[in-house]
Amino acid sequence: MIYFDNSATTKPYPEVIEAFTKVATLYFGNPSSVHKLGSEAERLIYQSREYIGKLLSVHPSEIVFTSGGTEGNNLAIKGTALRYRNRGKHIIATSIEHASIQEGLKQLEKHGYEVTYLPVNEAGVITIQQVKDAIRIDTILVTVIHVNNEVGTIQPIFEIGQLLNRYPQIFFHVDDVQGIGKVPLQIKESNIDLLTVSGHKFHGLKGTGFMYVRKGIELEPLFTGGSQENELRAGTENVPGIVSMTKALRMTLEEGEEKILHLTKLKNHLYKLLDEMSFAKINTPSEGTAPHILNFSIPGAKPETIVHALEKYEIYVSTKSACSSKQVSASRILLEMGKPERIASSAIRVSLSAENTLVEIEKFYHAMNEIVEQNIVIMR
Repeated sequence: MIYFDNSATTKPYPEVIEAFTKVATLYFGNPSSVHKLGSEAERLIYQSREYIGKLLSVHPSEIVFTSGGTEGNNLAIKGTALRYRNRGKHIIATSIEHASIQEGLKQLEKHGYEVTYLPVNEAGVITIQQVKDAIRIDTILVTVIHVNNEVGTIQPIFEIGQLLNRYPQIFFHVDDVQGIGKVPLQIKESNIDLLTVSGHKFHGLKGTGFMYVRKGIELEPLFTGGSQENELRAGTENVPGIVSMTKALRMTLEEGEEKILHLTKLKNHLYKLLDEMSFAKINTPSEGTAPHILNFSIPGAKPETIVHALEKYEIYVSTKSACSSKQVSASRILLEMGKPERIASSAIRVSLSAENTLVEIEKFYHAMNEIVEQNIVIMR
């Protein structure tokens, strides 16, 4: 099997599953219970928070555990908007945010908030000047995706953070779900206030994630009831998920530079091979993108037909982001980048992990050529 859909989800490390099973079996107590089993579970959460803080060079108290990227993004934008609505109701975002941000912003717009969506250039990137020009006296939040989940473009997070450092009344949220472990990001140096991470994107388990919430920032919780996670997320903590996600993050960041170099080598080779295919049009820019995502189109072809044809070779790719891959419509991201409908409606996303190999890239290349030669792809 060749798995090239790592931006949708990654295969959990065996050690991660082992950690989950051990904690779920031996430390099943409720962390809020005052007895020994509860205290042991609480200690594991504390140790995980300490370890993640160390890995990311932030204070442990700034780590908030969640169920993943969607919850984290919603808590970041809605929690900020609701808590600081007396300061203003204007938010700045890019036009290519993940659906969990875009739909959350639409919901806020129904409640009187105003959102400025910054258009991207043909490379899928915004400029610092665009952010500066969009800032108003009532702006309370700027939310920007670090690495786009469909084409892999990288936004200038550090530069945006430096700009916003001059506007202390504005909070800066970064969706780093696709970036962590693949594109290095210094949280403190980039003046980031809020950051979202999802565990199953770096070989952890689904239903796990965490947020960075800078000390001093208050958020309106989405879930109320208990006092868990500093009263930001009520509900009994997923202790096995938290511990296993921490192990996944440690393993992902270990020898991180080597893994990024390996991913870059794989992607560059794939880019070269795709460029040789007369029937393929590459949508991911050749520079300024993450090392694990490559988006291309076969104009006129149904992308779902290609996906299913590759399944016969036991090769797995996707059409667009997992949250919208079953929708038949054209890619919103590619349309925002100025791609024509014919290109945006026939896009395929290949997303790699450090476990992939050059041999697998070659097999994918040959499979694609065979599919086209056999007229398996139905052109529209």
